[in-house]
Amino acid sequence: MAAFSAFKNNKQRIITGLALVSAILVIGYLDNFFLMWLTLGIIYLLAFDEAVKLYKIQTHSSLYFFALLIWFIAAFYPYGDDLFVLAGVAYASAVAFNKELKWKDFLPFIYPTAGMLFIFTMYQEYGTIALLWLLMIVAMTDIGAYAVGKSIGKTSFSKTSPNKTIEGVIGGVIIATLSGMFIGVAIVDLSISLVISLMVSISSIFGDLFESSLKRTAGVKDSGSLLPGHGGVLDRIDGYLFGAIVMLVLLRGLV
Repeated sequence: MAAFSAFKNNKQRIITGLALVSAILVIGYLDNFFLMWLTLGIIYLLAFDEAVKLYKIQTHSSLYFFALLIWFIAAFYPYGDDLFVLAGVAYASAVAFNKELKWKDFLPFIYPTAGMLFIFTMYQEYGTIALLWLLMIVAMTDIGAYAVGKSIGKTSFSKTSPNKTIEGVIGGVIIATLSGMFIGVAIVDLSISLVISLMVSISSIFGDLFESSLKRTAGVKDSGSLLPGHGGVLDRIDGYLFGAIVMLVLLRGLV
């Protein structure tokens, strides 16, 4: 009865979640470069738009043009994760030249741009198995933290996200680390897989907190309303945006 009640109360959220997971698995199975680039690009542009609104940046078409341009170049440039650094150099040059430009307008080119470029680059370098590994870690961190927190959670983890508990976070990290390391062995040794899974799980917690802080500052509950029961795109990918950066850096550094 408890399970039925939980499903009834979260029906919309569960259905949307299952649809998203199914779509991700189909795209991963097809493993087509253009399809992956297009899918991640759509997610990126939707997240970029939500970020612009959370940062309360005055919307103008040039922002979206440059976001689209960066993603277009990523399809051909072999080191997509470097593009946001180049974008930073270009914008710093522009700010030096034109004092009317605001640094605030560059924020969406850091978050979520950096994380999405790292996700796409990781796919290029390590394939769909790396994305599956990332998906497992972040998803299990979220699920584990929720389950453990609801069961035994008592101590608040952070004022930024009052519903999170220390017990839930620790439980989520442990569950995600153990779950993720068995997928990671397809790419790296077990010990390295354990370390990477642990660090990615921890980083995803803070990715979630970062987005929560943006929403709190903006005075909104969700980053958007595109996904029924889940909120916006950023609400779903916040942990992945931090986790992907940590995972790719560690894969390059430890392997």
